[in-house]
Amino acid sequence: MSGWTKAALLVAGMTLAACSNNDGLFGSGSSGTGTGTGATAIEPGSVNDPTSVAYFQQTVGDRILFVVDQSTLTDEARLTLQSQANWLMENTDYVAVIEGHADEQGTREYNLALGARRASAVKEFLVSRGVAGYRLNTVSYGKERPLEICSAEACYSQNRRSVTVLTAGLSS
Repeated sequence: MSGWTKAALLVAGMTLAACSNNDGLFGSGSSGTGTGTGATAIEPGSVNDPTSVAYFQQTVGDRILFVVDQSTLTDEARLTLQSQANWLMENTDYVAVIEGHADEQGTREYNLALGARRASAVKEFLVSRGVAGYRLNTVSYGKERPLEICSAEACYSQNRRSVTVLTAGLSS
């Protein structure tokens, strides 16, 4: 076989190989499934499922933070809570328990009361944005369930929070 024949066969073989899977070569947007649709399968209950608890926790945000000895909502907290309200209005099969938490400073009684005020502030905000009050319950844990344990502001600030915990299966 001559050199030119070998070269021609090599070029022809490479051309055919390039044509056998053109998804990546021509930017069809496929994710390698061969469908050419560009769509990624949504796994129910996963972070990429916009109706899941995991999505709510990680994308919408399930917690807000408070300033020392305060139950007043910050601007950042209001943004997160607005996103929570929007999500809850679109996903009516969920109910929520709003947990109020405090840092370790202060007495147990004081922190339970502060946690209750924080949870109530969150509930009032969500209700004012259209979420039905019967879908929201509150509980205060005061300083009994810290995320961080240390005697420093970095820890205290993470413990001054409210967490919206979802439960599926709302029965009317």
